[in-house]
Amino acid sequence: MARLADRLPENAAGDFYVDATCIDCGTCREIAPETFSSEASETDQSYVLAQPTSQGSVKRALMALVACPTASIGTRSKPDARPAIDAFPELVARDDVYYCGFAAESSFGARSYLVRRAAGNVLVDSPRAARPLFGRIRELGGASILFLTHRDDVADHEAYAAELGCARVLHRDDVTRSTARVERKLEGDEPVRLAEDLIAIPVPGHTRGSAALLFHEVLFTGDHLWGEERTGALHASRSVCWYSWAAQTRSVERLLDFSFEVILPGHGARYRAESPAAMRRALVQLVTAMKRGG
Repeated sequence: MARLADRLPENAAGDFYVDATCIDCGTCREIAPETFSSEASETDQSYVLAQPTSQGSVKRALMALVACPTASIGTRSKPDARPAIDAFPELVARDDVYYCGFAAESSFGARSYLVRRAAGNVLVDSPRAARPLFGRIRELGGASILFLTHRDDVADHEAYAAELGCARVLHRDDVTRSTARVERKLEGDEPVRLAEDLIAIPVPGHTRGSAALLFHEVLFTGDHLWGEERTGALHASRSVCWYSWAAQTRSVERLLDFSFEVILPGHGARYRAESPAAMRRALVQLVTAMKRGG
């Protein structure tokens, strides 16, 4: 639980606050950007920029509190968090793609998503194991596949596989001791059609076994690329490339072979283009910058 005694000095006066345990995962800023910011922080930690005042903004702030992977958000009062808990998974794209909330500290607060499909729902990366979320996912049809984009964001995958009976998919090059029992291991660099509407695209770079998942016009990218929080530009970073920047550059370039409009990342901001053509232009611009050195 957040501690008032460790409240960051940048917090606006009032009920909500962020304490010094914040790890700058950006979860709260994604969920409630009117309330939380990091722009004035010397440490890049989040803080309360402005106290929520409307019923809607209070709910968004409480959703951020619920989703925070390190329980770094607190309140002086004791508001009812049940509506915020029940708000996850939250619809974020099309009419069938949801953000799960309940981020896990072990994956540094990575976002995870639920895709509803008649042929079986898909979880993309693992949320924190939380009883309310298990129940809500079951209400939405459960999950038959848990697609793990890379080794960093596997979080509580074993708990979700056990609770929901979903088969896990991970590239063999990112399998570790903790994921040795993953049911399906992808191999090589060629795209793999998991179903008519699901394509796994190996994108080595951030890690050797990173893979993206394409569902219609939505691409789930893990930590491969994302929207830059402050500028809104499509972005990839050499500073968080653990395997090969040259490979990551080639992996971004290969995405030009696919058509999509929305990027839902594990970290960083969501990115939406006006059309597949606009997304292609953004990718070309990013690849050019990456080839010049990033």
